[in-house]
Amino acid sequence: MSFPTVHRPLANRALLARAGCVVVKIGSSSLTRSDGALDLERIGQLSTLLATRVAQGRQVVLVSSGAIAAGIAPLGLSARPKDLATQQAAASVGQGMILARYTEAFARHGRRVGQVLLTAEDLVRRQSNVNAARALDRLLTLGVTPIVNENDAVATDEIRFGDNDRLAALVAHLVRADALVLLTDVDGLYDGHPASPTSSLIPVVSGPEDLAGVQVTARGSAVGTGGMVTKLEAAAIATGSGIPVVLTDADHAADALAGRPVGTWFSARGRRMSARRLWLAHAARPRGSVVVDAGAAAAVGERQRSLLIPGITEVVGDFEAGDVVEILGPDGLVARGVTGYDARELAALVAAPAEERAKLRPAVHRDDLAVMRDVGGRAQGR
Repeated sequence: MSFPTVHRPLANRALLARAGCVVVKIGSSSLTRSDGALDLERIGQLSTLLATRVAQGRQVVLVSSGAIAAGIAPLGLSARPKDLATQQAAASVGQGMILARYTEAFARHGRRVGQVLLTAEDLVRRQSNVNAARALDRLLTLGVTPIVNENDAVATDEIRFGDNDRLAALVAHLVRADALVLLTDVDGLYDGHPASPTSSLIPVVSGPEDLAGVQVTARGSAVGTGGMVTKLEAAAIATGSGIPVVLTDADHAADALAGRPVGTWFSARGRRMSARRLWLAHAARPRGSVVVDAGAAAAVGERQRSLLIPGITEVVGDFEAGDVVEILGPDGLVARGVTGYDARELAALVAAPAEERAKLRPAVHRDDLAVMRDVGGRAQGR
């Protein structure tokens, strides 16, 4: 595949203007009017901005929310549905409407778009992951702008990303983007509630120490699923994998892409990890947990060894072999990994005599582990 290779993270936001590949995510609240209808003017403005960038020889992937929100009015609903089946129906109606609007808007500038709908399962299975990456790569090399969204029409609770902020960060990793731009209805990260006169905008986040004491909400808008918490989680995923992030409102999209000092800049940290470990750390839904002693926690967390059964002290939950579990040490979350045993079998083995446990295969192999470390109260994989 021919994705652009990032030799080093962008050192500062000014370089974003010349970045070869950028992922832009826009939320539902920024794409809908107060009456719930699609904001065609906003879609047109954003499409013009991105189409112009593509015409300059740069690559853009747009992660666009709004499918469920767009389907609310046509289905005669008064608010965002809470049950999964109606959400799926609304998404099925709304997704076509949104794609049609983007297609029309980009076409006015002589550019084409292509729809890419993903579920978390597309990152779980290696072949699906490869297929998704190949499809995005081909679209970009053909000069087509991919419009990515979670496949809400078929996604269930078990295979959902849960919000498009996290999806955007994972897509940025998938296409080896130079930067991720998160467009929302707030002009950046504040150290308190944005509406409070005592709150101040945080212009740069260089590391977890810059988030100490920051109070954010997990609640999204009336038409969206995310809040500022999901934005910070997305920023942690991207920056921890070497991709810087700009968080600002949709009104400042042009300034953000031009590298001007708007919103909040999250500096890149860490190196890119494998897609599988990224999925384990940030996309997989744990089905249970195993509690381990200090020695096992150090072996897994510090030396990145396999989790052996003698180090396990407790098995929590009802999971099957092949499910993702959290590994909890004396100080909290150590890692996430794919277990080789179901919960009942593992609990029985933990209670077996020591000489028998020592001969057993690992509970979680090192190749199936994503070690976690705390980033401002949030988990980050490595």
